[in-house]
Amino acid sequence: MSKSVYTYIGEAWKRPYDGEVKEINRQRLIEWRQEESFVRVLRPLRLDRARMLGYKAKQGFTIVRAKVRTGSFRKRAIRKGRRARRRGIIKMRVNKNLQRIAEERVAKRYPNMEVLNSYFVGEDGKHRFYEIILIDPHHPVIMNDPNLNWIQGRQHTRRVFRGLTAAGKRRRGLLCKGKGAEKVRPSVGANVHKKRPGRRNRIP
Repeated sequence: MSKSVYTYIGEAWKRPYDGEVKEINRQRLIEWRQEESFVRVLRPLRLDRARMLGYKAKQGFTIVRAKVRTGSFRKRAIRKGRRARRRGIIKMRVNKNLQRIAEERVAKRYPNMEVLNSYFVGEDGKHRFYEIILIDPHHPVIMNDPNLNWIQGRQHTRRVFRGLTAAGKRRRGLLCKGKGAEKVRPSVGANVHKKRPGRRNRIP
């Protein structure tokens, strides 16, 4: 049985730093790190992954390559009026993966479009690169497509900021089912038990 072109693309990206793909990606990263943080591209680099995440080669779709700095959350040091443990510098976490951060930044850059999904395309010592799939919910082609006009619903507005993309659901734990994932649905915050207020000491 013959393999499709998507199969060969997926096999090549399983090990992007080996063989012939290594040299190609090395040249790409040299060019990407000198470019801006958000660059619109004509076509997706990983066509198999883009098609799997909902991309269609039609009007209304846009691909943007985003560059995000790696590392933990950084805050400026507070130099007055606090002891070391109260400075609030270390152990400060954003609680978001870099892929979701890249999606949110692209959504702010293109406010008239919705983020459909994203996928990894490369990284170096300082940055990580993702390609973000954007869709225009008000484009006539999208509005007339019965398989894509669901994006017009109010419940899908600003979906990336509510963790409705694949990267957001992964961070929220919604890709895990069964034992150990009892309290992740509908959300972690909805399953936090509130403390009952204590009784006041009555004066006899």
